[in-house]
Amino acid sequence: MRSEKEMLDLVIRVAKEDNRVKAVCMNGSRTNPNVPKDPFRDYDIVYLVENLPSFLENSSWVDVFGERIIMQTPEDSSLFPPTLGGRFTYLMLFTDGNRIDLMLVPVEEKDSYCKEDRLLAVLLDKDNILPLLSEVSDQDYWVRKPTLDNYRDCINEFWWVSTYVVKGLWRRELLYAIDHMNSIRSMLLKMLQWKVGTETNFTLSVGKNNKYLNKYVDEDIWKQLLNTYPTGDYQEAWGALFTMIKLFDQVGLEVGNKLGFPYPLEEANKVKEYLRHVSTLPGDTKEIY
Repeated sequence: MRSEKEMLDLVIRVAKEDNRVKAVCMNGSRTNPNVPKDPFRDYDIVYLVENLPSFLENSSWVDVFGERIIMQTPEDSSLFPPTLGGRFTYLMLFTDGNRIDLMLVPVEEKDSYCKEDRLLAVLLDKDNILPLLSEVSDQDYWVRKPTLDNYRDCINEFWWVSTYVVKGLWRRELLYAIDHMNSIRSMLLKMLQWKVGTETNFTLSVGKNNKYLNKYVDEDIWKQLLNTYPTGDYQEAWGALFTMIKLFDQVGLEVGNKLGFPYPLEEANKVKEYLRHVSTLPGDTKEIY
């Protein structure tokens, strides 16, 4: 596996040898001092370029970075429409295990691009065209303190969508039920993020997809959270749902108390009563009540 120095030297050399590339930046896990160092960290590289369309005429120019296992170019996708405007990305996994996520950005966007991410580090600036950057920081990714409306909306979404889960489970439409269970779990995860935020003065990130959350919650909460992921068994799915409800109530109340936000206990209790009622209905019932 090529070392970090070898990879960055290659990235910079390719840029230096191409007059269309005016600057090179890096962000992501390799510029974040708070991210554990492991061999799976990507090289999130940006080339600020002139005449971006000329790069797209033949993608073989990226072969210089090494032999690939697979490459994805999201802006070419018809299944997932592009969202980056005039930018273009090459996501490359190499046979030595390294990965480069290389984005081409029109040099005309240099000022706006440099304001998008405080984890940005400049690797090369041929003509000193880039603005002065602030100190590298992951502050943009810290858990955000919720407003009262954020808190209310999270709770309302959790309880409202939970009624879809029980409908799916009663109908024995497992994929439908689990899809909605994933939706309410996202609200539980949001509430858990806020719990971590209240305990750390909202000064840290729990990582993409909450990957560091287990470092900041106690073991009991972590075990309960893992128990909200069911297999293909209906009884287990019912159990996962009610585990999620219990945990959401617990954490939602705690966060509300710490932030001075009222938790809607009356409404929550009415929904819980409805969910428990549906869980007891026989499969051939003609009326809910």
